[in-house]
Amino acid sequence: MLMATARRVLEQLRHDHRSVGLILVVPALLLTAVYFLYENETLLPGQPRTFDRVGLMMLVIFPFVVMFLVTSITMLRERTTGTLERLLTTPVHKADLLFGYGLAFSIMAALQSLVATAVAYWIFGLAIKGSPGYVVLIAVLNAVLGVALGLLCSAFARTEFQAVQFMPVVVVPQILLCGLFVARDRMNEVLEAISNVLPLTFSVDALQEIARNEAATERLWQDAGIMAAIVLGVLVLAAMTLRRRSA
Repeated sequence: MLMATARRVLEQLRHDHRSVGLILVVPALLLTAVYFLYENETLLPGQPRTFDRVGLMMLVIFPFVVMFLVTSITMLRERTTGTLERLLTTPVHKADLLFGYGLAFSIMAALQSLVATAVAYWIFGLAIKGSPGYVVLIAVLNAVLGVALGLLCSAFARTEFQAVQFMPVVVVPQILLCGLFVARDRMNEVLEAISNVLPLTFSVDALQEIARNEAATERLWQDAGIMAAIVLGVLVLAAMTLRRRSA
């Protein structure tokens, strides 16, 4: 039933050209804007370009945000149109249903990450020490994290507008505290403590490990493992809070 759910969602997405464009094209376009914003800018003469640092982080942040929006709104639409209620009248288990949605959107997230990473490396010449394969891995994990959080938050929204309102609560604090704008060790103790447990923080830490080292480090695999565990935990929690339809 899990695979059947995933196939159904992918078939729906195939006919929804706007959603496909949002998933596959928008992150690459935003990355293009970041490139021209920091074009040839360096922090110090002879140092790597600012884009090599900021653009690398955007490879996980943009997919995270886009997949959160698409997943939460799509899942809410399934509920409000009665599709979810009809599915739950069958013997299918809620966990199978949620993991089927998660699998379908994760496939799209992987394609999205591949497109964005290819644009960063082949068009804009992103230069870091680590392998592009590790960057894609972390980008995919982060996009899947957006999928899982989108599925979870959709259970608490009654309208698409309410689903979008979870952005300032769930997404924006993680972006602000992940270490992109201010190093976490320079934050006050309370904010640093909060940042240490936010999922996006582990993504940024993993990317920094990739940027500094040619080979995969133990810290990289540790961060990736924690992210994978968080994704699994959020999907399980989403299955527990799944409702048949909005009130």
